[in-house]
Amino acid sequence: MIKLAEKYGDKPMAELPLLFQRILQNTIHDYFRREKVRNTWVSLFSGLNADDEDREGFDLLEVYESEEGSQAAESSADKVERGQVLALIEAEIQKLPGRQREAFLMRYWQDMDVAETAAAMGCSEGSVKTHCSRATHALAQALRAKGITL
Repeated sequence: MIKLAEKYGDKPMAELPLLFQRILQNTIHDYFRREKVRNTWVSLFSGLNADDEDREGFDLLEVYESEEGSQAAESSADKVERGQVLALIEAEIQKLPGRQREAFLMRYWQDMDVAETAAAMGCSEGSVKTHCSRATHALAQALRAKGITL
């Protein structure tokens, strides 16, 4: 009610019930979102033993292990290799013809859909699909030639 009075006191009386309903719904959603985040953190750290925390020199990072397959669990050699592969991919992307590179980057790097990409490029959706297909085939062929399979 306070939010309604502070923000919308100048609105006509007929609009107030709908505004109040929306404010109430948003407040309830915000509360449950915050609770979900809090519960996630509590459950993540609830597996730690209390006696571990009482020891001198306790380090949370030593107890908390990274999930298998995540970047945090990756070895240094894997990180270096992934960086080298990404550098090769970026170099090959720069070698693509302009329209193919543009379509590929919009679709796969910026996660734009076909319609958004077509509007940004000023062409049809079919052209975007063709450019993306040609770009992915050219990249795959270039990377295979360098011994990289994804």
